[in-house]
Amino acid sequence: MKVEQKCKILSKKHLNPYAVQMELAVGDMVRSSLTGPGQFVHIKCGESRLLRRPISVCDWHGSNEGDTLTIVFEVRGEGTEWLARRPEGHSVDVLGLLGRGFQVEDQGAYLLVGGGIGVPPLLGCAGACGGASTAILGFRSKERALLLEEFSKDCLDYKVATDDGSLGYHGTVDELVRRELEEGQHYRGILACGPRPMLKSVVKAAAAFGVPCQVSMEERMACGVGACLGCAVRMKDGTMRHVCKDGPVFDGEEVDWDV
Repeated sequence: MKVEQKCKILSKKHLNPYAVQMELAVGDMVRSSLTGPGQFVHIKCGESRLLRRPISVCDWHGSNEGDTLTIVFEVRGEGTEWLARRPEGHSVDVLGLLGRGFQVEDQGAYLLVGGGIGVPPLLGCAGACGGASTAILGFRSKERALLLEEFSKDCLDYKVATDDGSLGYHGTVDELVRRELEEGQHYRGILACGPRPMLKSVVKAAAAFGVPCQVSMEERMACGVGACLGCAVRMKDGTMRHVCKDGPVFDGEEVDWDV
């Protein structure tokens, strides 16, 4: 069930110069709407802005005393800048939980692949997998890295790649994915979230090694509930599916990456 409510900001901190983490009190939203990691919430960012901002859920806790959600977002425009300025104790208008998330098995060994602001929702996957997974995380540079300590706690192992070589491997995450799979590691699947070019490369690598791959897609979104049909993604069979209601997570093999 989709819930719209005013949610109090319990805590807020900057993870780096660009990214903000917030913990929100969300009533019974987790208990009533959570289906798995990779879902998102749609947040109203100021009275003067008509469109909400979709933000993936990083972590969650359900309790009879009240549920909480943790979100992480980058400041990219007026809406997210407004949200980043909200102080602890203030409330924001939240619609959620929305979308279809990752399908994971408890205690499953998955390869988690994230790029940039696509990294936070994979932390929820790490927890849902019971700490049995390995993460490969990519950032532009060391100063944009985030949540590394959390992944070190929730994964068997994690590796970092940066575009400029300032932290970890100097290169792209798909290069590390191929190395990992070439070493004969056995994973139930790959769960990936990040920029479209990265996802395309990861899906190609997964197919080469016969590993199932789920991808979380990003598209500009208006309503968030499937009414406006604006966030369309073309599938290989020629059909159009929508990130807000059919996704954001899709089978990587079903997406048409050449459009």
